[in-house]
Amino acid sequence: MDLQEKAKELRKIIFKTICNGGGGHIPGSLSIAEILTVLYCKIMNIDPKNPDDPRRDRFILSKGHACVALYAILAERGFFDKEHLDTFGQRGTILGGHPDMHKIPGVEATTGALGHGFPFGVGMALAAKLDKKDYQVFILLGDGECQEGSVWEAAMFAPQYKLDNLTVILDYNKYQALDKLAKIVSLEPLVDKWKAFGWEVREVDGHNISQLQEVFESVPSVCGKPNLVITHTIKGKGISFMENVPIWHYRLPNEEEMKIACKELGLNEVDGVLR
Repeated sequence: MDLQEKAKELRKIIFKTICNGGGGHIPGSLSIAEILTVLYCKIMNIDPKNPDDPRRDRFILSKGHACVALYAILAERGFFDKEHLDTFGQRGTILGGHPDMHKIPGVEATTGALGHGFPFGVGMALAAKLDKKDYQVFILLGDGECQEGSVWEAAMFAPQYKLDNLTVILDYNKYQALDKLAKIVSLEPLVDKWKAFGWEVREVDGHNISQLQEVFESVPSVCGKPNLVITHTIKGKGISFMENVPIWHYRLPNEEEMKIACKELGLNEVDGVLR
């Protein structure tokens, strides 16, 4: 199965897991399917059988509300049994509404309070430099998350310490919980801001597998500079009535919407989508 097909399969798993669990953030999880597929299947040095290997690359999902996308790729790669996905949203599950590093193999940081995962990852990258380790740190930020002050504190710190082993991936779908970013707190001029802070900045189509693979394989592209990859994405990618419609940040589909979503994702309605 090629990476594009893997990303499509990941979307199916995300949708089924959230609907079966009775809650979650579907659009913000769907927008990062290709990003996670490329990172976990082609780029990162990881070993599902030895998730605490000190030589491993680290990934932090700073936008922790998209946790089901992370759970799906971790299960696909074998960090834990896929049967755990069926327990999402149930009492006693290890898979909570935000990822927990103390319960889930492969989760590097407990995230959910926006703006915290990025500084945590900066600390990891600094530790690698101080310990003379060559692992890479990848952090996935939400664009609405960039309205948090802690993001800009971390963005100032990383260039000061020449953390070129750090790559921040911005899921730039241009929407947040209630509306377009531009109508709440705009990030523009986004590229100029990060460059002014001392980052090497690249922009790609966040749903284009080849562009993602090329840019991730090229880091660090400039010695001594941390990397920002702005991925232009579509919130709710793959389900037409969810794409770039803010209300779906919180909603679950009703019976008729479920039929449409299943058809567009290539799921059989009887394929365990609803309990």
